[in-house]
Amino acid sequence: MCLSLQLDRRGRSCPALLLLLLLLSCPPPTQGAISIPKDYKVQNMMQPPVLTELPESYTAFTVEDISLACEATGIPTPRFRWVKDGELLLEDQSSGTFTANGQEPLSGYQGNYRCYASNTLGTAMTHTVQLITEATPTLPKQRRGHKTATEGSSIILHCNPPHSSTPPRIHWMDRKLNHIGQSERVTMGVDGNLYFANLLRDDSRDDYTCNAHYIGARTILPKEPISLLVTHSNEVLGSRKPHLLRPTSQHSSRMALRGHSLLLECIPQGLPTPMVQWRKKDGDLADTGGREENYGRWLRFDSLTQEDDGEYECVCSNTAGSEKHSYTVTVEAAPYWVKQPQSLQYSPGETVRLDCQAEGIPTPNITWSINGVPITAVDLEPRRRVSGGVLILRDVEYADTAIYQCEASNTHGSIIINTYIYVIELPPQVLSSDGVVYLVTEGGQISLHCDTFGSPRPHISWESEGMDLLLSDPRVSLLTNGTLELTNASREDAGTYTCSLTHTNISITAHLEVLNRTVMLIGPQSERVIRGNECSLDCLFYKDPQLTDIQVVWRKDGRKIMETDKYTTFENGTLRVRSVQSEDGGLYSCEVITRLDKVEARGSITVVAPPDPPRALSLSELQNSTVTLSWTPGHTHNSPTTEFVVEVREEQYSDEGRWEEKARVSGDVGHLELRVLPYSTYRFRVTGVNELGRSVPSEPSDSYSTSPAVPGRNPAKVRSESTDPGTLLIMWDEMPPREYNGPGFQYKVSWRQAGGRVLHWSHAYTPRPPMLVNDSGVYTPWEIKVQAVNSLGEARVLASAHMGHSGEDLPQGFPAGLKVKVQNSTARVRWEVMSREQTCGLLTGYRIYLTWIKHGRHRRALERREGVGGGQEMVLEDRRVLEVNASKTEEDIPGLKLYSLYELSITVVNSKGEGPHSPTQSFNTPEGAPGPPSSLRFESPSDTELSLHWRPPLQPNGVLTGYLLEYHPLESQESPQQMEFFDDPSVTHFLLKGLDPHRHYLFSVFARTAAGRGLPLQLEGATLLDGAPPSNISMVAGDTSVNLSWVPGDRQRNHAFHFLYLRKTAWGEWEESEQVNSTQGSYLLTGLQPGTQYRLLITHDNHTHWEDEIQTAGPELSEVLEGFATQGWFIGLISALVLLVLLLLVLCFIKRSRGGKYAVKDKEEGQVDSEARPMKDETFGEYRSLESDVDEKRSASPSLGADSKLPSDDSLAEYGDSVDIQFNEDGSFIGQYSGRGPVPHGNESSGPASPENPAPPPPLAPSLSAILNMPS
Repeated sequence: MCLSLQLDRRGRSCPALLLLLLLLSCPPPTQGAISIPKDYKVQNMMQPPVLTELPESYTAFTVEDISLACEATGIPTPRFRWVKDGELLLEDQSSGTFTANGQEPLSGYQGNYRCYASNTLGTAMTHTVQLITEATPTLPKQRRGHKTATEGSSIILHCNPPHSSTPPRIHWMDRKLNHIGQSERVTMGVDGNLYFANLLRDDSRDDYTCNAHYIGARTILPKEPISLLVTHSNEVLGSRKPHLLRPTSQHSSRMALRGHSLLLECIPQGLPTPMVQWRKKDGDLADTGGREENYGRWLRFDSLTQEDDGEYECVCSNTAGSEKHSYTVTVEAAPYWVKQPQSLQYSPGETVRLDCQAEGIPTPNITWSINGVPITAVDLEPRRRVSGGVLILRDVEYADTAIYQCEASNTHGSIIINTYIYVIELPPQVLSSDGVVYLVTEGGQISLHCDTFGSPRPHISWESEGMDLLLSDPRVSLLTNGTLELTNASREDAGTYTCSLTHTNISITAHLEVLNRTVMLIGPQSERVIRGNECSLDCLFYKDPQLTDIQVVWRKDGRKIMETDKYTTFENGTLRVRSVQSEDGGLYSCEVITRLDKVEARGSITVVAPPDPPRALSLSELQNSTVTLSWTPGHTHNSPTTEFVVEVREEQYSDEGRWEEKARVSGDVGHLELRVLPYSTYRFRVTGVNELGRSVPSEPSDSYSTSPAVPGRNPAKVRSESTDPGTLLIMWDEMPPREYNGPGFQYKVSWRQAGGRVLHWSHAYTPRPPMLVNDSGVYTPWEIKVQAVNSLGEARVLASAHMGHSGEDLPQGFPAGLKVKVQNSTARVRWEVMSREQTCGLLTGYRIYLTWIKHGRHRRALERREGVGGGQEMVLEDRRVLEVNASKTEEDIPGLKLYSLYELSITVVNSKGEGPHSPTQSFNTPEGAPGPPSSLRFESPSDTELSLHWRPPLQPNGVLTGYLLEYHPLESQESPQQMEFFDDPSVTHFLLKGLDPHRHYLFSVFARTAAGRGLPLQLEGATLLDGAPPSNISMVAGDTSVNLSWVPGDRQRNHAFHFLYLRKTAWGEWEESEQVNSTQGSYLLTGLQPGTQYRLLITHDNHTHWEDEIQTAGPELSEVLEGFATQGWFIGLISALVLLVLLLLVLCFIKRSRGGKYAVKDKEEGQVDSEARPMKDETFGEYRSLESDVDEKRSASPSLGADSKLPSDDSLAEYGDSVDIQFNEDGSFIGQYSGRGPVPHGNESSGPASPENPAPPPPLAPSLSAILNMPS
């Protein structure tokens, strides 16, 4: 379907009927100007004249000064004409600037001028300017002036410069051209005269010169100097009321124009010099534009406004009086524009409205002209209507193109504005680009542009391939600018759209692609965050793959969040908020913005934290001992307060000032009734608690002091703590100072003997415990009590009496009737109760001393003698002390050694100490069964024999009579138990024969005494089989060694064997390691070459028992390639090297003859590399070959028997790679030192350097192999 529309000037297009109704019901448009777009291509378009320079009114003093500017632009180039005083002066000028030609006198140029600029489209004209001509000002012949005045009087020095239309600037100066100093006393007026408010003797001088500066005429006229003589007068000692020198009247009226300047002056005379103050009588001077100048003598307005209109007053005052002058300021205005018409272009048929509004005082009159001709002189046009400042021209035509002048004038002047109406015809063009691809997401809105321009305005139509009825779809709208707008786009809307200009072959196409819309998958949630923690808000979204530029914008409470240390946005859109504070709480939104659409999701952060501390604590007294504490809860931070903790600090007696918890109340309570103690000073504070924790405490309350009172209670825990005989020490718990309840606090202590005939209480006063009473006997009972007292009296409650005792003494006796009864290993001890006189105090218990003296046939355990309990007693090796409760008179002593002699004594103990020992009693324990043998081991001489060895028991518990051996196979429960009896206790081994080598046995050995056999010592075992070399061997290669490890057999006897190894080279030979034991489990084979393949094997019974190959680590030593020996250059090189070696040998022999010896042995024929061996401590430079060292080690090493030391894991790990000094194929040194001596072959010692195990020296020279392999 084709959609066609003529575009109007208002908005969207309407269906035909609606458009017709609108045209009938609405008034015609009043403005139809067109603006040529910058993309519109047009050439050689005509332009009406536009004035760029305007003339101004001024005064000319010479013919050369005459120049009136008038310039304009336009196509075609405008021509100019000038009119003077209403008559044509010049015409058809290419330049509009008017200058004097010098043919007329200066006065002939004075008059009113106006400039006109014209081309084929119209005429523009300037406003009328006035050119004033006058001669350069000159001074007539003058006489020197002389003036005389008395001191203190006022005077005026007149200037009277020549008159000019441009008033001059006046400067009063002396003969040295220095300005006469001015002040509040000496002031120059607006008229140029110099006014003295009062004269001083210093004002006398003969060179007061008035200089008139005519800026326009570029002339300075100095008048004749005036001589002033000031004579002395007594008037200077008096005062004179102010009087105005200028103005002379009491009231003046001034009229000034808006925007112009105005100067009001008040110049007074008087003695002392008067002060001048300005004010506005009908308003505030500060609200006007006036400011004081010239020491307050002037009130200047730089740019008058209507608000400056009003009454002003100056007040001149000194100590003698004051003088006033008032000004009536009337502000009028020359015409000025309020609204100006615009120069515009129009299409034919449009309606044009020109608004020209001007203001002024008085109200200006507005007139219209067309191309410089008053509209009243132009033919009447029914399409044109003028009403004041409004000109309306309907249905414009090309002939209506002209420049219209609007001129506003009143008594103060006139202003003019040129406005052109340009009716133009332009061919239609499509300004939008062709073939534009538009992208829109599903459900989005898209605008397909078809901007056109032309005059008259062109008609357009839109077509679509996939939609027959384009405009019938309610989602499609056509705008007045030609844009096709599509809302709620779908996949079916994709395709090609064509925009065409009707009645032309001009068209463009637009391609529409519909993409998937952006969808928010997971948006931010409502998070509850603890203050100080971190929070993350999700913003997971989906977008169409073609949308690449994505922007994720996070906002908090509508304000965009910038990336800072607190806020971090990740690539997936997640927002992380660090260290969340209370101000971070609020509404958060995540907005995903693409270039086609956007999607938004909202969440929130609720910050929870411990509450703020309560505030506004106040106290109100209910009674003397009760006070009510009230508070206002603090901010809860989104977590309700569950309780309040009230703390108190007593300040009168507490030096530490500690706060103590007083009470807890519910979170909805804001007050608490508290009980307080008399004679105390308190402060309170409150802490709020919610689920997040406690707030900081509130500010403490005001201090609160209570009145004194008698003590409320007596001290607690009254008791005696007597330690010395004959004294009674009364003790009690001291009361805290807060419970003194008043000044003068002390304790009243009372005592009397219990059970005595004296009923009278003795008492004494003390400020603190304890109280000591002498002559109170030994452990005598006393009644005691303590009462609290202060200056107001005793405590309100009576003190309770308590029982106490005087001090104790050491016990004076020991328990009688001591008896001992023995049963097996337990002894029962009995004794009689002691009397109170012998105890001499509170009986706390008994102590039984038990000493083991001897075993049946063992030596005595006596070691030394030492005084115990005041006498000579035996201190023995085995001694026990038993503590027995005071309520007992018998005690069982278990765990005694059998077949032993013991000694026993007993003492009594009170709080003072221990009494004397009772006489010693001896007793014996019976014989018992022995303990198990102390050890059991076996040996296996053959696979059917075991030799058992055991040791006697550590606890024989009697006389050993022999041993019993029991054994049986473990695999069979039905096999009979075999027993062997030994009646001789000295027999501690036995050889068992005929055992089954395929079974394990359980052996049990018992010791025997006359009381029977004891507990057995058991051991599992089996015979050992013949050993063999290992066959499952693991190998780990180093640079110059191979670590070989295996698992020894459980029941195999040790078997000695050797490792055979062969270097797989042209000259390799089999070598044999030292002897290795099969029970070792590992062996380190050293002395190998790095990077070399070796073959290893073990032989057993003349057969190969195990065989394998391995290559050592490290770079392979280079070999001399075959065929080099036949090369001439090689032979020469070898000859040179042999000479070098001979030279080195000579040096070595010389060194040997001086301080050491050398032993050099070739390792084998054809092998040219050698290793430096360890250096002896006592010699310098002694070297030996590897083979010689190995031979010495082998001959000196002991055989590997049962007591030989096997290499540990640590030693294997430490010496897995021996020090090897070698060279690469290019001759570079590759040896390295480990800081230890090189590990020799086999299990040689790796201890510190010694004559048997020396440390290696560094190499002194490169090896022959390295020299041979050096590059030619």
